[in-house]
Amino acid sequence: MGNSFLGAIVFLSIVIPTYNRLPILEKCLRALESQEFSNKTYIEDYEVVLVDDGSTDGTLNWLALHKDEFPHVRCFEQNHAGPAAARNLGVEKAQGDTIIFIDSDLVVLSNFLQAHTNALVQGREKLGSDRFFTYGAVINTCNFNNPTGEPYKITDFSAAFFATGNVAIPKHWLEKAGLFDNGFQLYGWEDLELGVRLKNLGLKLIKCPEAVGYHWHPPFSLQQIPKLIDQEIQRGRMGVLFYQKHPTWEVKMMIQMTWFHRLLWRILSVNGLLNERTMSPFLQWLINIGKPQLALEIARIFLNWYNVKSVYAAHAETKSK
Repeated sequence: MGNSFLGAIVFLSIVIPTYNRLPILEKCLRALESQEFSNKTYIEDYEVVLVDDGSTDGTLNWLALHKDEFPHVRCFEQNHAGPAAARNLGVEKAQGDTIIFIDSDLVVLSNFLQAHTNALVQGREKLGSDRFFTYGAVINTCNFNNPTGEPYKITDFSAAFFATGNVAIPKHWLEKAGLFDNGFQLYGWEDLELGVRLKNLGLKLIKCPEAVGYHWHPPFSLQQIPKLIDQEIQRGRMGVLFYQKHPTWEVKMMIQMTWFHRLLWRILSVNGLLNERTMSPFLQWLINIGKPQLALEIARIFLNWYNVKSVYAAHAETKSK
């Protein structure tokens, strides 16, 4: 295999955890099999390391039936343990020296791997080392039939340092940082927590906007609200775990465990009076007139309030133990 020193070729391992995402996973894998390269000088080869996290939707059976259509895919499975454990297994099984993390509901453009490779080469030339990772663009869409037709929106902007939706990094830095913490078994923060450790190792972020991935999710509906609330509660609990590992002001701001966030979302939600029950008629009206994304953004008023309350409740629990 190649290595990640300055000027060497790379072998890319795209690590993808999946859990009950078969319809969009098919689009994800077909996009990776349709990669086009304008310059393979620095690319030795690539593989797709898919880790099934205990799916019950027939993902493994479907892959077995269609394996000839996906020559780059190597599939592994585990009992349901969450994305952190799945990504760790993927890194362990990866044959490449450079890991690209994407999610199984991400559909990439045909120049995706070439764009990341170009950015990796340019980064080495600029920094004189491989102490960095490249971060591609993620565009959210609910268009299942044509996910890559979605334009970039201001709500697609992310200020995250390290997020596994679309990132390429030398494998040895992941191993040196200690991989993902399997303690993050609920929703949220496992990638940003690893990002803190990578930043402490001196790694830099190099943005790679040409490596575009389209993150698909179904159009917002009122039926999704209980699940979204549960995710926010889980994210709050995992946020406190994040803070326990890195008790800094920066992490406090990230997980919204400050008096400012508590006051902000209390005011915006009118102390909880704007909630899933009182806002449902208005949200449904927005959905009916074809504005489900706007409805979701407005629903974040009470969703964020659930998150902040969960953060403080989980923090109180840890202090009482």
